[in-house]
Amino acid sequence: MTDIEIARSVKLERISSIAKKYDITDDDIELYGKYKAKVSRDFIKKIENKKDGNLILVTAINPTPLGEGKTTVAIGLSDALNKIGKNSVLALREPSLGPVFGIKGGATGGGYAQIAPMEDINLHFTGDIHAITSANNLLAAMIDNHIYYGNKLKFKKVIWKRCLDLNDRILRQIEIGLSNEKNMKPREDGFDISVASEIMAIFCLAENLKDLERRLGNILVGYNEDDEPIFAKDLKAEGALTVLLKDAINPNIVQTLEHNLAVVHGGPFANIAHGCNSIIATRLALKLGDYVVTEAGFGADLGAEKFVNIKCRKAGLKPKACVCVATLKALKYHGGASKEDCQKEDFESLKIGIDNLKRHVDNIKNKYGLNPIVAINKYSNDSDKEIAYLREELKKLGVELSLAEVWAKGGEGAIDLAEKVVKLTESESGIKFVYNDNDSIKEKIEKVAKEVYGAEGVEYTDESLEEIKQIEKMGYSNYPVCIAKTQYSFSDNDKNLLCNEPFNIHIREVVVKNGAEFIVVKTGKIYTMPGLPKIPSAEKIRLDENENITGIF
Repeated sequence: MTDIEIARSVKLERISSIAKKYDITDDDIELYGKYKAKVSRDFIKKIENKKDGNLILVTAINPTPLGEGKTTVAIGLSDALNKIGKNSVLALREPSLGPVFGIKGGATGGGYAQIAPMEDINLHFTGDIHAITSANNLLAAMIDNHIYYGNKLKFKKVIWKRCLDLNDRILRQIEIGLSNEKNMKPREDGFDISVASEIMAIFCLAENLKDLERRLGNILVGYNEDDEPIFAKDLKAEGALTVLLKDAINPNIVQTLEHNLAVVHGGPFANIAHGCNSIIATRLALKLGDYVVTEAGFGADLGAEKFVNIKCRKAGLKPKACVCVATLKALKYHGGASKEDCQKEDFESLKIGIDNLKRHVDNIKNKYGLNPIVAINKYSNDSDKEIAYLREELKKLGVELSLAEVWAKGGEGAIDLAEKVVKLTESESGIKFVYNDNDSIKEKIEKVAKEVYGAEGVEYTDESLEEIKQIEKMGYSNYPVCIAKTQYSFSDNDKNLLCNEPFNIHIREVVVKNGAEFIVVKTGKIYTMPGLPKIPSAEKIRLDENENITGIF
């Protein structure tokens, strides 16, 4: 059966019944149908003094184009923890429509390790991303309206972009204001994908509604004729933006196919933005579960690095264990095997590709200071000999391996992983930051590039150096850096999978996100508005004769 058929074959419990297991009453939630709900801010405040559970981070090696099942393993692990008698709650991101209709597909897990209702979560869910899109575009409209009616703030340069939650490369650079109306001034503009927008980042990093409004007001939208910054609060926009996000900021709850609680809220991309669900949702989950399984997008060089250096730094979070997900096919792919050959037994490419896993494990253990374990998302054709080799190689590093068969078996397929993770949480743990707040912007970039990516050096365009100077002049150099980089490689070249020759990271643009309180550093050819593949998933998604959705995976 396909993922969507498996999800549809399981009878779900009403979300109100799931909530009651965690002492969340009907008065504490707002229902979005039978199987989805939002948790009220009053309830969050009511439990704020409860002791936190153990936070477990799930990350991965550099993925293949279709991903390595990180979310699937996270869901299966949480279900397995509940199976062995532990109270576990999931804290995940919301899927974006861009990948759903693009190449990667949905982000609700797979097989018997899914969150549900699968179709709803992958599509419009509770409307959070639509609310973020509307807030973003309201701010854009207010900027151009202000300019139209006389430009009292004397905008010389607008840097705020519109956004859309779809992959549409044609919108990366556009011209607007071409109607020839009086006072209409044509200018270049562009679109970001909604999940890479600053408002999504703010949404995920805000502590509460008041902090959300403060951050929205601090968004840098442009510069005036004296090259001084103009903020959203100068347009008196923060109040209306907050109103649009008032309900969206409440965390969503759904269930796994095994009827365990999942908090799903916020969805920034990790190759462009910081790749973690909302702080509000993570903190809620920590109050509800003794073990909280969360994930950070793409490989540990992206999502996990940003989880530690941005989210944990801002929110004071300290994971007790870190699961690094890998597949044999991906390791062989990173060892030079073709997409076809990486499905076969191939020790030669595995021995080369294992270096990718070892480097991620080293970063987790020695750069981030976390306790690592490797989970192999097992496929039916995986070789026992290759798994045995992998286990021995990891043993040399003092790291355990666990096979996760969650796609086929659900939580039952991660019992070994769950037991090993519980032991890890009982050992001494800590957290390290790759750079300090008071490091210069270039020092922060170079520490991540050299220590995490393994780059020999960093090259800057003249424009990026000027942008760094301007950010330092404005007094924002204390912010963490959020490096936008390809997910497929430690380098900024998606074709350089081996990274066995010296390489540099190429910085082409540096932008301060004053509301999010981090600095986005764009490398290589990364775009903030992705494009669709030659054959997008959208071609396969349709309604069948019974009006059921098919084709989402």
